[in-house]
Amino acid sequence: MPALADNSRGIIMMVLSNLAFMINDTWIKLVSEGLPTGQILVIRGSISFVLICVIVFATGTHRRWRAVCNRLVAWRTVGEIGATVLYLYALFNMPIANVSAIGQIVPLMTTAAAAVFLAEPVGWRRWTAIAVGFFGVLLIMRPSLSGFDLFSLAALAAMGFITLRDLVTREMEPGVPTLLVVAITAAAMTLTGATLSLAETWPVPDTRQWTILGAASVLLLCGYGTSILAMRYGAMAVVAPFRYTGILFAVILGYLVWGDVPDALTAVGTLIVVATGVYTFRREMRLARLAEAAAVTRSSG
Repeated sequence: MPALADNSRGIIMMVLSNLAFMINDTWIKLVSEGLPTGQILVIRGSISFVLICVIVFATGTHRRWRAVCNRLVAWRTVGEIGATVLYLYALFNMPIANVSAIGQIVPLMTTAAAAVFLAEPVGWRRWTAIAVGFFGVLLIMRPSLSGFDLFSLAALAAMGFITLRDLVTREMEPGVPTLLVVAITAAAMTLTGATLSLAETWPVPDTRQWTILGAASVLLLCGYGTSILAMRYGAMAVVAPFRYTGILFAVILGYLVWGDVPDALTAVGTLIVVATGVYTFRREMRLARLAEAAAVTRSSG
């Protein structure tokens, strides 16, 4: 069953992507205690860009550069830049588990965005699940009388950019080389960091910081590559819910490194978001099976 095999590969890629990104986030959060954001992006992006270029030229993928000269790759890059800058702003000022918990809204945002922008059918039950899921995010963000916490809003906005990135990735032609998309992303993040660094003072990184940034660069490439493959291998409705593995990795790493334990409201909000996402996933799969059965009936009739 080709569809089952593709979905299985997509799920594996999504889980590996979450693990790579969460370890990367942990290391970057650690190194942010001594280095500014722009410098981190420049160093990490430069190392990643050099590494991916070596792979691109070694495999001969550079000869297919025309395949990435299109608006979808450009929009995906915009989504990646917005998501990274806003996410790091939130990550450096919030517990990693809280940022990751807000990130669990992405599958629901993806379903909503697919309905609005790609005209995918979404019934009232799934719209209700999306609304309940956003209520769960509100529990995590916990607005006070004076308004929302700026860091939580930045995390939520980052998820909007991630949704844009994933939708565009899904629409890209199968022939667009993943390695070249990753190379463009690394180059874009380096330039973004260079822009941010204009307002920063750069200290000289020590050996520990260089080691962390080098290792984080490798994991970043792994995260980029596996996230792209996840969205291109499997059906979005199947693959997207496996983002929830990210919260498990975030809670474990947050506890092991900083001793952070999510409070009751964060835990409840996260469970609500996960539950609504799982319901949306099951609903979409059921409707897909019914549509497939109806198509078979029509063709046999």
